[in-house]
Amino acid sequence: MPKPEVVVPLAVREKAVQLGDAGAAWLSGLPDLIADLERRWSITIGEPLNGGTAAYVARTRTADGSDAVVKLSLPDPAFARQIRTLAAARGRGYVRLLAQDAEHHAVLLEALGRPLNHLGLSPEAQIDTLCDLLQEAWQVPAPTGPDAEPALNKARSLAEGVARRWEELGQPCSERVTAYALECADRREAAFDPERCVIVHGDAASPNAVQVLAPRAGAESGFVFVDPDGFLGDPTYDLGVVLRDWCPELLAADAPSLARRYCRQIAARTGMDPAAIWDWGFLERVSTGLYVLSLNPDDQVRAHLTTAEALL
Repeated sequence: MPKPEVVVPLAVREKAVQLGDAGAAWLSGLPDLIADLERRWSITIGEPLNGGTAAYVARTRTADGSDAVVKLSLPDPAFARQIRTLAAARGRGYVRLLAQDAEHHAVLLEALGRPLNHLGLSPEAQIDTLCDLLQEAWQVPAPTGPDAEPALNKARSLAEGVARRWEELGQPCSERVTAYALECADRREAAFDPERCVIVHGDAASPNAVQVLAPRAGAESGFVFVDPDGFLGDPTYDLGVVLRDWCPELLAADAPSLARRYCRQIAARTGMDPAAIWDWGFLERVSTGLYVLSLNPDDQVRAHLTTAEALL
């Protein structure tokens, strides 16, 4: 009996269309890739999961009847770094990698539960979980030999993006917000020390921390990270991402006091410099706000920029 048609979620299909010929080839080749992986990995790929924008993700059953998840990424050279990070982690702080096909941007992953932000936990509880999980994830060994990459001075690239998008988008936030974000970037760039760098997650936010289905080694917090950027960078950058969000809470309170309290909590939990965490958090808040606005000019998505204004 023929397999049912492969239904690609709309957001993923739209992203593929934006990639032009490469995206069109990926879409047309997806049914054959799924059939090939089912044969080679002895799996049965089920219905797709919603929520992603850059990959076809589906529930999967392995030959021994276990649940798993298959992820078929759109063509992206950076996906190889994600595979390397998951392989090197061996399940410590990260989702377990069960099989991989780097050439076709495909991975088979352990099945997980719900993300941290869907469990009704307080921001403080989520922050503690993210901090504990990051300290596990930072133990992933850095690649060596031909796969080794230099430490990334993330502050410089974020600063360039902030300055460029602020002008391109018609200066959608105040000049003092962008000026302070660039000051934060200058301080982090001046303090950049490649010797202190670790393999960072790159987007250590609550949606990327997901429950494991059963207790296991490497997931003592009960959660693991998914979708790592996996570059060599300053660990306080990851902590700035932890501080970056919480827009509804900040806008409903004295934003500077609450953000400073969250920052002190992160620093105390990890033993890291609160000034560095604050700089990264503000820079990421403005960078994220401008990036999201570049994708969707709707006023409803300006929460990061609104909170940045409130913090000054």
